[in-house]
Amino acid sequence: MTLAHCPAPTTAERIRSTCVRAGGALLAVEQAEPLTTPLHHLVADGSFAVGAPLDAPLNDGAQAVLELADYAPLPLREPIRSLVWIRGGLHRVPQSSVRELLDLIAEEHPHPALLQVQTPNSGPVRPGDTRYLLARLEIESVVVTDATGAEAVDAAALLAAQPDPFCGFESCWIRHLDSAHRDVVARLAARLPARLRRGDVRPLGVDRYGMRLRVESADGDRDIRLPFHKPVDDVPGLSQAIRVLMGCPFVNGLRARGN
Repeated sequence: MTLAHCPAPTTAERIRSTCVRAGGALLAVEQAEPLTTPLHHLVADGSFAVGAPLDAPLNDGAQAVLELADYAPLPLREPIRSLVWIRGGLHRVPQSSVRELLDLIAEEHPHPALLQVQTPNSGPVRPGDTRYLLARLEIESVVVTDATGAEAVDAAALLAAQPDPFCGFESCWIRHLDSAHRDVVARLAARLPARLRRGDVRPLGVDRYGMRLRVESADGDRDIRLPFHKPVDDVPGLSQAIRVLMGCPFVNGLRARGN
């Protein structure tokens, strides 16, 4: 639900942000139990680089689905904000190409899991080894689902999109807002219709286009977007946009009168 007309992140942008925020993901390979992977990265050629346990049954070209869950920063009744499913053929990366691909990923996202990927210099595999194989998931379809429904996106749209500028620290910021600035949440909640203010209002998310609130009530949960007057790209712009939403009288430079 949006209270006023304002652009929101595109579906491709939302997926790119989920890829940044998501920690471990599930990799379901045909005829095998789902695997947990700590590494999932969209590569410039339109495939996803993924890590898999050393004993994973990675038959070349096997059909697989990568599932990414976007969890709310706060402990809510329904914690998952959206799910992303990426389906395609899985191909093990040749050992001769692993190091080059790891370097490409590290330039964009130096994830600690990159250090656990098996390379030609990793040495022999031992019992209990926690290293990972590197594979590519050649995208055939991408679908995201949330409270509003499901939508498909193609690989070209994903490559053209960028993650939200605030997605890297969104979770920490939302938790701080909820724990230390309940007055701000209350003023944002005051923007909602009276029928929605009867529930428990919690901050759900923030992006360059606006704030999202979750209202948990006896008759169900609702997600509401409070749009900013215009999109913002940096922390000062975000701070000002939040003040505008709150109706802060000092947003344009006014100062409180001294005692």
